[in-house]
Amino acid sequence: MRKIILNLAVSLDGFIEGPQGEFDWCFVDQDYGIKEFMKRIDAIFLGRKSYELLMGMEKKNPYPTKTTYVFSNTMTNAGERTEIVKGDVTKEVSRIRNQAGKDIWLFGGASLVTTFINANLVDELQLAVHPLLLGGGKPLFQNIRERIPFILSDTISYSSGLVQLFYQRKQL
Repeated sequence: MRKIILNLAVSLDGFIEGPQGEFDWCFVDQDYGIKEFMKRIDAIFLGRKSYELLMGMEKKNPYPTKTTYVFSNTMTNAGERTEIVKGDVTKEVSRIRNQAGKDIWLFGGASLVTTFINANLVDELQLAVHPLLLGGGKPLFQNIRERIPFILSDTISYSSGLVQLFYQRKQL
């Protein structure tokens, strides 16, 4: 079965966006392991807002070799190599992860992350902790219903001060 990996940037105070939705604080001065990560995946899970933001910024799919799944009950059209996922998230995710392929990147947004965490669908966390405080914005985790244990499997420190944390979901 394919793994679902939540891989994203987070501030020291736990935000994934600044107070106005900005993410210009994310370091882009080096690779930070993204090339290796991209070799590991062949699909991306996105919420509608994140998809629209990504497509609006890039004017085209920035990941043309990956299949993109957009979770939305309101979207009707999507770009090439993009599938709109409607209805029962758990059932649809199970269908997708049981298909042949590589692991899947849970890109975001925040409400989709909450849905996946609460449904126990996330296998790994890869958090790029940026050494700054935003003081407000959109928190990484919100409305989590229960305790979910993870085990630290690796850390990578970079000269910029960014620390990447790798966690595996603890099997109970």
